[in-house]
Amino acid sequence: MVTRKRLKDESAAFFINETGINMTTIIILKLKKYPFAKLMPGVMRLVTHLKKHRIPMAIASNSFRKFVNVKTSVNRELFNMFDNVTCGDDVKNLKPAPDLFLAACEAIGNPPTNQCLVFEDSIKGIKAAKNANMKVIWVPNPMVAELYPDINGADEIIFSLNDFDPAKYGLPPFDEESNSA
Repeated sequence: MVTRKRLKDESAAFFINETGINMTTIIILKLKKYPFAKLMPGVMRLVTHLKKHRIPMAIASNSFRKFVNVKTSVNRELFNMFDNVTCGDDVKNLKPAPDLFLAACEAIGNPPTNQCLVFEDSIKGIKAAKNANMKVIWVPNPMVAELYPDINGADEIIFSLNDFDPAKYGLPPFDEESNSA
């Protein structure tokens, strides 16, 4: 009997064979999921607000640029609001080293690192932000948060970007109309 998983693996292998693309079947199968990924609740509100107030923003991803381009392609409007995207192939050391955050900081004009605020979903990312002397808000998957209740090192934990208070970090507060968004 042919299983669904076997069919997916075989179709990914066929795609690699036919196109000559330099990727594994595992990566191909992961990439197929990206166009269906939903935005985190509150992300569009937050990014739009920061852009409106001319707060420099960057993305610092351990992923290589070709994968980031695929991941971000369905939400191009959102990702175009960022001033910079720094990827794993842009630096020597990946998270938890601070290289990605320091390179992203440099790309947006070198604000003092202790004035940078990072939103992270991973423990390695939290450590990287702290290694770069940046403030970090952890926005974890709740199941991951249960595994690391006390040792995450974040300055704050929120489970939704809708819960973020920009004024708490010296940023312009949300407008009344965006509070209801």
